[in-house]
Amino acid sequence: MSIRTRFAPSPTGYLHIGGARTALFAWLYARKHGGKFVLRIEDTDLERSTEESVNAILEGMAWMGLDYDEGPFYQTHRFDRYEEVIQQLLDDGKAYRCSCSKERIDKLREEQMAAKEKPRYDGRCRNLNVSADEPHVIRFSNPQEGEVVFDDLVRGLITVQNKELDDLIIKRTDGSPTYNLSVVVDDHDMKISHVIRGDDHINNTPRQINILKAMGHEAPTYAHVPMILGEDGARLSKRHGATSVVDYREMGYLPEALMNYLVRLGWSAGDQELFTLDEMISLFDVADVNKAPSTFNTEKLQWINHQYLKEDDASRIAQLLSVHLGNLDIDPSEGPKLEDVVIAQRERAQTLLELAEVCQFYYRDFEEFDEKMAKKQLRPVATEVLKAAQADLNALENWNIEAIHDVIHGVAEKLKVKMGKVGTPLRVAVTGGAPSPSLDLTVYLIGKEACDRRINKALKYIANRAES
Repeated sequence: MSIRTRFAPSPTGYLHIGGARTALFAWLYARKHGGKFVLRIEDTDLERSTEESVNAILEGMAWMGLDYDEGPFYQTHRFDRYEEVIQQLLDDGKAYRCSCSKERIDKLREEQMAAKEKPRYDGRCRNLNVSADEPHVIRFSNPQEGEVVFDDLVRGLITVQNKELDDLIIKRTDGSPTYNLSVVVDDHDMKISHVIRGDDHINNTPRQINILKAMGHEAPTYAHVPMILGEDGARLSKRHGATSVVDYREMGYLPEALMNYLVRLGWSAGDQELFTLDEMISLFDVADVNKAPSTFNTEKLQWINHQYLKEDDASRIAQLLSVHLGNLDIDPSEGPKLEDVVIAQRERAQTLLELAEVCQFYYRDFEEFDEKMAKKQLRPVATEVLKAAQADLNALENWNIEAIHDVIHGVAEKLKVKMGKVGTPLRVAVTGGAPSPSLDLTVYLIGKEACDRRINKALKYIANRAES
């Protein structure tokens, strides 16, 4: 059997984390089995669907590298096909017109709930032969006897009695098809073999299987993956912070890190935490996804992102980092080579956003010294050390790490003080107190002119403190 999976978001908002994980699982399953991954935009909700949301979904998928083999297909372009199927169901006596008013349906629901019954349409119009000329919806004639049985790859065997299902609407009064009709037609026409989706759709599955049977078709294989929860145990939502895939890009996460984190939300391969893309494809199986919901843990995502920041190609990280530095009004071309700064600083950040913050002192002077560190290190006793270091650094003809190393050690020997008495105040003077690598490398990357300027700032700071 040819494996064909699909991702079918509704363009009523951004690509959220739950949707991204569903897309990832479907993409991995198709890639593992040499199949096709189809993108379908389910935009039949005409009031809420927007072009902006479509673009946000496509942008999020592109950023994560979830390339699709076919599509995007838009349901609004397929209304004629849905109408054809609905008409065939009417002709075959498997659907009927219903003229029940909203008021009657609401009253029926209230009565059923008061009687502690499951709210469902009572089939009043099933045999009334409602005229096509009066306002109506079209309902599917759900079988009243028997049961629907399907073997879910995640949840196992599921059985639902047909008497628990009502005659759902497949065409609205305005003529538009409903979700349960259009998705069934699409999955059949697009030859989808495996429907991998969130378990919030699991109640729709027996209804959709019955429609497929009424059309004379076999159902695909279903896999309903559990929802993602926030750390408070509630369903992940905006109130838990960023839930859009694009938001995570803006916060400085790497797409492969987010992908690695999402694949581990509800699935595992032993104790392995980090996976290459090839490993994800070869090891992933949707049948191994846990039935229980997964909890989104930001700290774990940050840890994974940190591992990728440390190990990824420095030139690629530099390219991505330049955008975040630009957001801080820093032009990385005006300063040390960004790739060298990345190598020097990436151990100290979990995201590109943090990395931009801890790298900015290489490209522009800080406004203030870290108060606690300055009070401790920039004291009158450090004046002689800083002046000596400044003079010797300024005298260097070849600005390189080895020469800077010799200068700093030479000052300690010349003044007969321990290295800490030279290195620590000099580090605070040139960095302002920001975390940095070895002093030799730090001074080298900051550059001669900036070091001279900042040492002067430190000397002025010491003098002002002495006067006050």
